[in-house]
Amino acid sequence: MAATYSRDTNNPNTLSRPLGLYSQVCEVKSSSLIFLAGQVSVDKEGSLVGENDIAVQVTQIYQNIGDALDSVNAKFENIVQFTTYIAGADNVPAFLEKRNSIVTNIYPAGDFPPSTLLVVAGLADPGYLAEVTAIAALP
Repeated sequence: MAATYSRDTNNPNTLSRPLGLYSQVCEVKSSSLIFLAGQVSVDKEGSLVGENDIAVQVTQIYQNIGDALDSVNAKFENIVQFTTYIAGADNVPAFLEKRNSIVTNIYPAGDFPPSTLLVVAGLADPGYLAEVTAIAALP
């Protein structure tokens, strides 16, 4: 029996339009779910990348997510949910600017997965300005 997989995003007209590049709903048919730990801006040796530079950190975070997905033969197209934590509200605009440039390249058709963004007082290390977790689904 062949594995089935589908990922359909939508924005019902009974809900407000998304405030950013995400969808309100994602329906998934899958046989395997992948849960990624929160990714921060560290290289494979664990060294901080982009101290005090949220744009550099976002780039590293999404690189780390891509590497984690590769390890299970998944792609960004398999992601069905993002959750983002930003240290301090003052980092949100620069985070969104860089993130939006990344996700518009990843999802050129605009089928962005649902996403939640939370502003927190701080993360596990004072040098971390953002952390992103994800859930992916595979056939």
